[in-house]
Amino acid sequence: MELPPYLATMPMHAITEMHGEAGLRERFRLEIEEFGDEERGRLDEALELAGWLHRDDRRSREPYVNHLLRVAIRMMHHYQVRDVDVIVAGLLHDAVEDHPAELVSGGELSSGAGPSSGGQRNSDGQPNSGGELAEDLTDAALVVLAERFGVRVARLVAAVTNPPWDPGRDRYEQYREHVAASLEREPWARVIKVSDFTDNGVGVIHSVGPKVESSARKYRPLVPVYRDLVTRADTPLSEPVKRHILDQLDLAEQRFSAILDQPAHPA
Repeated sequence: MELPPYLATMPMHAITEMHGEAGLRERFRLEIEEFGDEERGRLDEALELAGWLHRDDRRSREPYVNHLLRVAIRMMHHYQVRDVDVIVAGLLHDAVEDHPAELVSGGELSSGAGPSSGGQRNSDGQPNSGGELAEDLTDAALVVLAERFGVRVARLVAAVTNPPWDPGRDRYEQYREHVAASLEREPWARVIKVSDFTDNGVGVIHSVGPKVESSARKYRPLVPVYRDLVTRADTPLSEPVKRHILDQLDLAEQRFSAILDQPAHPA
């Protein structure tokens, strides 16, 4: 596929629509050109692992790795993040939640083994419940990440990893409580989660079918939570970047309103 010379200036969803995963991978390569050899090596390794773990996963109409690439690219390009640990954690932010068993198994990237059922999401996009067994597997997967990419990367991924669903709780309420509590403690994890939210929230119009409304209902109550977290003094972003994110949160709210607040049609 021949990619345009202006790829570095294209909006990410335009790259996704026109050039797919190959275009996003090339945009990622362009974004990391300014890093040193060792840093690029870590980033490439993280992307390789993320691509392998999520190789059979889909997100609406696209490979799931596209979402991970956009989260990482957004942090570098729009948030001006140059902290490699944070970018690595962005690429791997769903690895422990979705594929802990594969991380723990230590399979070779070229093995071609099928995806594990451990940690897989259900039809609502939420992690399956599994009690103590799931928690043990999560802890073991985080140990693997710490050994491979460092303790800080594992801590950041842990902060954005949802706990197993408690069947006695409302899924979305449990999710929102976890997000607020977890990000309270980890300022850099806020940066990852806001990029993730932007891709899911502002990008809700790129979803299809029932997921459009369910995503809007899931994410809308988090807009004020993220607004508060982003504007805090300890959130490690510049003021212009914070204003950009607040604009994106406004746009997400507009899209949620368009989806959820339509007046009922007369019979």
